[in-house]
Amino acid sequence: MTDVDRLVGENVRRFRNARGMTLAELSLGLGISHQQLQKYETGMNRLSAGILMDVSKLLDVSLTELFETGVTKQDRSRSAADTSRRMCQAIVNQTESPAKLELMARILKVIRDSP
Repeated sequence: MTDVDRLVGENVRRFRNARGMTLAELSLGLGISHQQLQKYETGMNRLSAGILMDVSKLLDVSLTELFETGVTKQDRSRSAADTSRRMCQAIVNQTESPAKLELMARILKVIRDSP
């Protein structure tokens, strides 16, 4: 892999850690295994354009920031609620089955309405 692949992978890891997300949490949001995400973060595998878009959305960073060196203004902690909200949205967006979406909505309503 190239230096750029390693840089992007390092930035994904840095932004993920800054948001308090685990490897498992981000990989779940991306719909990939944590092993595959680890390969991306170490620069062993190159991230596709689609995965880059999903990563930028889940980590709330621009695509440009994933290619930059050093700390950027966006490299600050996000609240745990914002991170969880983005993860839930990503999972919902990846779900195709109307029955599964309805079940998700019911579960979320029960959780929301519980004390």
